[in-house]
Amino acid sequence: MRRGIAATALVAGLALTATACGGNGGDQQSGGELSGTVTFWDTSNDAEKATYKKLAEGFEKEHPKVHVNYVNVPFGEANAKFKNAAGGNSGAPDVMRTEVAWVADFANLGYLAPLDNTPALDKNEDYLEQAAGSTRFKGKTYAAPQVIDTLGLFYNKKLLKKAGVEVPRTFDELKTAAKKIKSKTGATALYLRGDDPYWFLPYLYGEGGDMVDAKTKKVRIDDPAGVRAFATIKDLVDSKAAVTDATDGQENQLKALKDGDVAMAVDGPWDIEGALAGKEFKDKGNLGVAPVPGGSKAQGSPQGGWNLSVYAGSKNLDASYEFVKYMSSAKVQQQTTEKLSLLPTRTSVYDVPSVKDNEMVKFFRPAVEKAVERPWIAEGNSLFEPIKVQMNKVLTGAATPEQAAKNTGDAYRKLLKDYK
Repeated sequence: MRRGIAATALVAGLALTATACGGNGGDQQSGGELSGTVTFWDTSNDAEKATYKKLAEGFEKEHPKVHVNYVNVPFGEANAKFKNAAGGNSGAPDVMRTEVAWVADFANLGYLAPLDNTPALDKNEDYLEQAAGSTRFKGKTYAAPQVIDTLGLFYNKKLLKKAGVEVPRTFDELKTAAKKIKSKTGATALYLRGDDPYWFLPYLYGEGGDMVDAKTKKVRIDDPAGVRAFATIKDLVDSKAAVTDATDGQENQLKALKDGDVAMAVDGPWDIEGALAGKEFKDKGNLGVAPVPGGSKAQGSPQGGWNLSVYAGSKNLDASYEFVKYMSSAKVQQQTTEKLSLLPTRTSVYDVPSVKDNEMVKFFRPAVEKAVERPWIAEGNSLFEPIKVQMNKVLTGAATPEQAAKNTGDAYRKLLKDYK
């Protein structure tokens, strides 16, 4: 899941707000029974957090002597807050809901406890292999997969019908349809997330490109495909087929879609509930979801999702392992899908009728199966900041697509010393 890039550069300056931590967990066992406190940092959004809080508290019913200290940490702050707490050995949670790109980074820093041969990893054969990929680093497993996702094209069925256009299969088709959409409905065709480099990836994949090739240790962002990707976002905005924003894209995009100011938005399953809360979707059937449009070479969206990790410095590891097992269990994943339409990481859950018949699951599962797996390297999350800087420069006219691709490639080679 993705709702904005965490500002890791602010690690040293962020203050902690959690009132309890792994260092104050209490007894691990009491006569063989789990006890003490498990502090859980949940990074879900406003539409999801009530569900996750209730699910987390369900662990207390199974283990009455354990208190779950639930703390909702905004996604944009969570990465830096955890590094600040873990690095200072003060205030880190026992368990954290970690974005898939964070696991290798945190593990490389020594902040996560290996979960191999612990109760946290239960029925591993039931996990989707692509979901499990992001949990491993240098031969060890540092997380349990909890949610898998990718991006799709959310669209307003009534607006497209009124404009007399089909759901675009490519960004070229979207640009062509934009004029009809504007003239017939007054809405802009697309909200383009110019503030978050994660949303740049479909444009990059659509041109046959990638950020890096981790196997051959080669930087690819400054290939011709990268230039074409930067050119595509610039053209969509300049042609007025899309509107964009340098900040607050998460909230602005969702509001524009909910209010009918835009006909389409590239988004993920985490915003389904948020979108359905808007006036345009009082009739839930008006929200359509389709594959993200393709570029000149291909169609592709990034694999995202969330895992559950245990802090290496937790003083209540036994209860923490069991909490991860519980929160990643088939039962809890089923409840998560039923409440939020998020995609499970366990194959068995897809056989449950309430999950199998979920309309959003029906779309997003095939989309996830075709999603492009990102490089699960320690620097993986850091690859986004250079793109973010150059996206802003391209969209504001401060850099050409050629300059942006070159500058991003140069930044990658400084970050990845052994990459060519």
